[in-house]
Amino acid sequence: MPIEPQLTTYYKRARFTTRLPLSYRYDQSHYWLVEESAGIWKIGLTRFATRMLGDLVDYRLTCQPGDTVAVGQTIGSIEGFKAISDIYCVAAGTLIDRNVDLDKDPSLLDRDPYDRGWLYRLQGQPSERITDVTGYMAILDALIDRILAQSEQQRGQSC
Repeated sequence: MPIEPQLTTYYKRARFTTRLPLSYRYDQSHYWLVEESAGIWKIGLTRFATRMLGDLVDYRLTCQPGDTVAVGQTIGSIEGFKAISDIYCVAAGTLIDRNVDLDKDPSLLDRDPYDRGWLYRLQGQPSERITDVTGYMAILDALIDRILAQSEQQRGQSC
């Protein structure tokens, strides 16, 4: 079920816009987490992450349900037209399941990143660097400012 707009906050910086669910938690590497029940976390990629990857064409999780995972562990990969990226674990615990719908339609990650486009579920404890939506917006502000500054610097150096 899509997230109701009144349960999100609007974010805009430069040419990037999104709506961020207020009750979710976020990692600086652009993953979101939502606690479905005590200690059970559903995890996915933020809209910023999916935009950086481009059109998504493949999703693989190398860990199986029941596997113990650690914060920072590579547990799979995702391929977009712009890049192939590792999927990292942003919590420690036991993998419960993966989103098998992504096997048939990886574009769910981009079309519906905060609902049907989730990556995996686990039972455990999130990383200590997880932040709320306000903290994540500050992370986005700083990152987008760096991207804009680099772009401006490159324009100044061109012939």
